[in-house]
Amino acid sequence: MRRHITAGIDGSRESRDAANWAAREALRRGLSLHLLHAVQEPVTRTGLPELDAPAEHERTALDNAAVQLSYAHPALEIHPIRSPAPPAAALTAAAKTSEALVLGSRGFTGMAAFLVGSVALAVTARATCPVVLVRAGERPEDEYEPAAHGRSRPVVLALDLDHPCDELIGYAFEAAATRHAPLQAIHAWAIPLVPSADADDPASVKAGELTAVLAPWRHKFPDIEVQEQPLHGRAAHHLLMASTRASLLVIGRRTSNGPHLGPVSHSVIHHVLCPVAVVPHG
Repeated sequence: MRRHITAGIDGSRESRDAANWAAREALRRGLSLHLLHAVQEPVTRTGLPELDAPAEHERTALDNAAVQLSYAHPALEIHPIRSPAPPAAALTAAAKTSEALVLGSRGFTGMAAFLVGSVALAVTARATCPVVLVRAGERPEDEYEPAAHGRSRPVVLALDLDHPCDELIGYAFEAAATRHAPLQAIHAWAIPLVPSADADDPASVKAGELTAVLAPWRHKFPDIEVQEQPLHGRAAHHLLMASTRASLLVIGRRTSNGPHLGPVSHSVIHHVLCPVAVVPHG
């Protein structure tokens, strides 16, 4: 059984913020935290401070992150790990024994996009466990409604009713449960809004299908407030709008399509404003 979360460390601000998010998530779930730093070459010194400073920062990044997180979260079990493998290979391998991988994305202010690096994209498309992308600047208070006495922002689940799966839905419900947050389940559809004379109302059909898919999960998690939202239009647009008020967005990746991310996933991970969990499923 996987009993830890792994965060990728490279010394950047985005990786530090991602590691902080991973630490909070590990505490919520009662897991330990692995900090993984992939360094392919030994760090050498030239004797010139202006040249050695970046190398020294790289050398100490893992130890510094472990110390900072230990002070911030004294109850958390933390394991610093160095790997000589290339970063994408090291992280993909770590996914096989992790509950989740947490990676940083460079964030911009306002409604602009993430800058998701090639390593994060490659790992997200190949990992066998959920991958959470966290933008730089993510703060603990961003998970809560402003001026709402500690009420958590909702967890948003992007659901494809043609391919519902337990891994995706279960991850979203568990995330909501550990946060004591409501769950907002969104299914976006683009078939004609007005039915023909001999057809059922598509809006009613989609609403019924969404209710049926979520019914057993409502029974399993009776304390979670679930908001069902079958919406007409482009999925990426609705998910982007929902992310402005969410603590976490949960989307799926079909492993049967190989190591690829679909167009909706690509759009979402580059533009949404909250952490994104990409959950692989068959």
